[in-house]
Amino acid sequence: MAKYLLLLAALMCAGVANADNSKAHEPVKVDADGFKEPLTKLKFNPGLDQREFERSSLTALNVYDPLESWNRRVYHFNYRFDQWVFLPVVDGYRYVTPSFLRTGVSNFFNNLGDVPNLLNSLLQFKGHRSLETTGRLLLNTTIGVAGLWDPATAMGLPRQSEDFGQTLGFYGVPGGAYLVLPIFGPSNLRDTTGLIVDYGAETEINFLNVSKVSENHPEIWALRAVDKRYQTSFRYGQMNSPFEYEKVRYIYTESRKLQIAE
Repeated sequence: MAKYLLLLAALMCAGVANADNSKAHEPVKVDADGFKEPLTKLKFNPGLDQREFERSSLTALNVYDPLESWNRRVYHFNYRFDQWVFLPVVDGYRYVTPSFLRTGVSNFFNNLGDVPNLLNSLLQFKGHRSLETTGRLLLNTTIGVAGLWDPATAMGLPRQSEDFGQTLGFYGVPGGAYLVLPIFGPSNLRDTTGLIVDYGAETEINFLNVSKVSENHPEIWALRAVDKRYQTSFRYGQMNSPFEYEKVRYIYTESRKLQIAE
């Protein structure tokens, strides 16, 4: 009986050996990236825990923010102002005005904004963009009836956003400390300076006499502020994260770098 069991075991071993040899001649299937054994290539910190991972993530999002305590207070103020004042006003504006009128208001103020866009494009030696913005101003101010319509976009001249903060960055001026401005939101020292210069330039140029008229009619500035918020899709709390302040700070800083590099 023992002999029969030994013979049966020998036959089974031979069958397994033949099966392995048959597979040896088959082509080896390799992943597209050739990364067959990632665990042997990657080095992990065996002591890594969730808290360490979160700290590392926040370090990656780090931005120079020496006024963080103050900035967080302003951020909280903006959050509440937006929730209790700005958005209810925007919702009321949307409710009482038809869509074509809101579009006309947005087009009109965007046309005014193309004046500093043109100046900053010229200062940055962006010839092609300067020509496009000039074409937009001519078309929208004439055919578009002072900018109430936007035929330039339909004719292949999209609106470009250029400001003096980008111009300073173009010449190598660093962003400096991060700032959260009341109502206006994320900024930094360089971009805040640029905001002031753009406002001064628009006031001095007085395109379509809007700046001069606005001195006696502050409701024009109020309408412009409501329209700006109406066109801005960002909503506080939409990230649903306890680190929203850090994320907004990082996204703003990186997006400005991309805009300057365009």
